[in-house]
Amino acid sequence: MPDYRAHFDAVVEFVNGGSLTAEGFRLDLPSADVTEAEVGRLFVQHLGLALVGAVRLSGFSVVEEAHRGSRGIQTRVDGAARRVVDLSHVIRAGLVTYPGLPAPVVTPHLTYADSRAKYAPGTEFAMDIITMIGNTGTYLDAPYHRYEGGTDLAGLDLATLVDLPAEVFHLTDATSRGIPASVFFDRDVSGAAVLVHTGWDRHFGTAEYLAGAPYLTHDAADYLRDSGALLVGIDSLNIDDTESGGERPVHTGLLAAGVHVVEHLANLGELPPSGARFTAAPPAWEGLGTFTVRAFALL
Repeated sequence: MPDYRAHFDAVVEFVNGGSLTAEGFRLDLPSADVTEAEVGRLFVQHLGLALVGAVRLSGFSVVEEAHRGSRGIQTRVDGAARRVVDLSHVIRAGLVTYPGLPAPVVTPHLTYADSRAKYAPGTEFAMDIITMIGNTGTYLDAPYHRYEGGTDLAGLDLATLVDLPAEVFHLTDATSRGIPASVFFDRDVSGAAVLVHTGWDRHFGTAEYLAGAPYLTHDAADYLRDSGALLVGIDSLNIDDTESGGERPVHTGLLAAGVHVVEHLANLGELPPSGARFTAAPPAWEGLGTFTVRAFALL
């Protein structure tokens, strides 16, 4: 079933005086079969307004468009059966994930042909040596990545990495690179994996991916940390603005509080705003702060 949203301008008048105006507002709808009056009611409920005297809409239209998570609108999950959505990029020899970091190199240790002399007839194996920086493909940052003496990958609590409730923020039509705290105000993110869908993953593996990427602002990181998020992920080059100099305020604030960071996610557009369960678990490796994960969501 498709999702529908209403587009409109609005003026809200209050019974005790004052008014509120909105231009170009977009609101999730339970179906396409709604009246303008019903959309006015949903608008008031979504904003949590009290003492409303009148609501007037103009420029009203209903369009087929993915839901963004409006209050009171059931989040749609396709299909009755369980579905797994892969949120990781494919890794291959020579892949450049981040500018200036080495690409993975795969060297055969044992080939199928060589193994035939070591095993019984018809039995053969292949083994490879992988030379790879931890920041390859889709990866998770632990506190040790930013702080000497911080918790390393082996010290992470699996309960904070596996089967987390996912709150997905679909921001592919954002008009600025920096994503502010206010984007996250309308949802409870406590105990959740907050996944930021910018659509930048469409450039992964190309030169376009390496410049002009979306990122979280400092105030967004502080808000998510203070709101109790367990993990914050993004489908972009970096969760920080890598073009502003050497500062990394988002990594600094989140990792200091033990909030995990996952970068270079993929396919977040396949997830509903709420209702999915997210997993991204790295190997339990002592003395490392960053490593590739197989991130996925369960619907």
